[in-house]
Amino acid sequence: ANDLTLKGLKIVVDAAHGAAYQIAPKVFHELGAEVIPIGCSPDGLNINKGCGATHPEALIEAVKLHRAHVGIALDGDADRLQMVDASGRLFNGDEILYLMVKERLSRGGSSESKRAGETVPGVVGTLMTNMAVELALKARAVELVRAKVGDRYVLEELEKRGWLLGGEGSGHLLALDKQTTGDGIVSALQVLQACVRSGNSLAELLADVTLFPQVLINVRLKPGQDWKSNTRMQEATQEVERTLGDTGRVLIRASGTEPLVRVMVEARDASQAKSCAERIAETLKS
Repeated sequence: ANDLTLKGLKIVVDAAHGAAYQIAPKVFHELGAEVIPIGCSPDGLNINKGCGATHPEALIEAVKLHRAHVGIALDGDADRLQMVDASGRLFNGDEILYLMVKERLSRGGSSESKRAGETVPGVVGTLMTNMAVELALKARAVELVRAKVGDRYVLEELEKRGWLLGGEGSGHLLALDKQTTGDGIVSALQVLQACVRSGNSLAELLADVTLFPQVLINVRLKPGQDWKSNTRMQEATQEVERTLGDTGRVLIRASGTEPLVRVMVEARDASQAKSCAERIAETLKS
């Protein structure tokens, strides 16, 4: 975005005492913003400690304290992004991915871009991508394909399909026409460009997306427990899926690192998501 100006914006930039501690504040400053840097004094040990994209509480606090327009948090290796608006509302990777898609679609019709009607045939998320984003994309005729959790799987899927945009809720986002790997600064610039160009805030741009509550229950397995062929679990899952219909989903997967099964239920209503997840988790405990 060579013509992007951030003049008049006050931005808190949290670099998680990590890789972007020098470059991140400079980038936004060069584009005209008033920058308040936090998490920009690494001592070799404090990377990601209580700050950055993995601990956005620090960013939320700073944005409110300095009455900033927007806050940007990167993680230690600067490939993830979380953002905060003036009210202190946090926006995660799923929401930011949707904004990037929306920006591409809206740019198509404008006169300055003769790459007119920029199309986004599809987007790659993961098994954890919030269903609200999937539905909002569908409403714009954009397909969402779910990869396994992990940015390398998202990248694999994008390359296979020749698509450009993908990402995870953690804020690891890919726009393959801008970079070959996740880059939190590049992602942030795309979002700010959408805000500046449209004259809308993050919340306004995301008015058509209300994230579904996700309830995740970890069930510890007994040694040798064969959870996949547990018929009670299968029956409970089918029952929950029937109840939720198109307004929620169930995801059951084994942890890659510990003897755990993760039961995730997503629904428009938080208490319904919770009771459904508990019902399924219960069948694994007995």
